Amino acid sequence: MKALALVAALMAGSAEAACRQALALGLDVSGSVDAREYRLQMDGLAAALTHPEVRAAFLALPETPVALAVFEWSGPGHHRVVLDWTDVTGPDSLAQIAGHLRGVARVEAEASTAIGTAKRFGAALLARRPGCWRDVLDLSGDGMSNTGPRPRDVRAPGITVNGLVIGTGGADGIGALANYYRDKVISGPDAFVETALGFADFEAAMVRKLKRELQVQVVSQVTGTAAAQ
Repeated sequence: MKALALVAALMAGSAEAACRQALALGLDVSGSVDAREYRLQMDGLAAALTHPEVRAAFLALPETPVALAVFEWSGPGHHRVVLDWTDVTGPDSLAQIAGHLRGVARVEAEASTAIGTAKRFGAALLARRPGCWRDVLDLSGDGMSNTGPRPRDVRAPGITVNGLVIGTGGADGIGALANYYRDKVISGPDAFVETALGFADFEAAMVRKLKRELQVQVVSQVTGTAAAQ
């Protein structure tokens, strides 16, 4: 609460930003993700967005909303935006987004896993929503990249790239995948990796990830605004 009060005070004498964060969420729909796991991701994200603590984090500064977009990715040629840029302006916005996501049906996708191309697509999607304090790309996935450009070779200047890894092979498997994402995928200020122990844990992991992402954004903006005074 002190951080939010400080943000409000610092903004009082400055021009209002268009939005405080542009957040693009990319969901893995490659061949390793079956129909049940697909629904656990989509419905889990919908439930996470309406979690009371996540809702409070989204709506903490209503005068500078978060802009949200969601896309699917698999191989180099498959990217589908399932939610185009939407400003989260109140509880009704999140409820409508959640309802939309629950109604999204799966379409045929490439079987391979091209994280580098997903990273590039996400950066291009964020470029379509300028004027925010912070740009964040979040890539969820259950495996390492096996086609397309290497993730570490795809640059995303000015963007924080976070990861949510879904481990299906026990603690050792999820640890190796999390380390891969830390070394090869994530980048930018305050970047981090969240973990889900299987697709059944995706909703809880997404709640943790969103709460951390939005809180980091508030603290970072306070620091950056204060330094500019």
